[in-house]
Amino acid sequence: MAAPSSTPSAQSAAAVPFSTLIRTASHEQHTEAENSSFMGDLLGGKLGITAYRRYTEQLWFVYRALEDACEALADDPVAGPFIQPELARTAELERDLAHLGGPSWRTGLAPLPATAAYAERITECANRWPAGYVAHHYTRYLGDLSGGQIIRGTAEKTWGFARKGDGVRFYVFEGIGNPAAFKRAYRQLLDALPVDDLEKQRMVDECKRAFALNTAVFRELGDEFPLSA
Repeated sequence: MAAPSSTPSAQSAAAVPFSTLIRTASHEQHTEAENSSFMGDLLGGKLGITAYRRYTEQLWFVYRALEDACEALADDPVAGPFIQPELARTAELERDLAHLGGPSWRTGLAPLPATAAYAERITECANRWPAGYVAHHYTRYLGDLSGGQIIRGTAEKTWGFARKGDGVRFYVFEGIGNPAAFKRAYRQLLDALPVDDLEKQRMVDECKRAFALNTAVFRELGDEFPLSA
């Protein structure tokens, strides 16, 4: 008798939407990033505005890597649907950094080693592997639309920024009127990706890698801004 074409477990796995699979499979790495000592101290109001500025500077390098690739990937069948201008953050980050550091905020600015590695991996995926780029895109932008709002609220309260004003504009998506609906539509794009199961597993692994790269940035920021004993 011929072997069955697929096992019950394989069939049930195939029935799970990819947006659910990638979220649940990377949950451990996501939690590790969220629970970093640096982020805990920042959200706890224990660090000064200099630490917040330094964190925002690192984001600028990461999002430049993400968004410098947008034009080249706009027509790609895998990555193209995710390139949506209302998500773009680089200009908002630059506005925040000008508020935090003045007009010469770029002078002497350099990424932390972990940030440079993170940005380089995003660029590598953008140039060679669009599905891997999508994994990084998902990790960053859906996080910004969710947990990023907690950071905004904390920053406004801790350092006195105007609500949704300069200093926290990175977290304000003016072009997205309904974030919940936008995230649902984004997850539908993930579910409709024209890639096979093997490629989806590679994307899950890249999502985990993205969180690990982000955690490494937090670790180096924590080394730079340790709490006083």
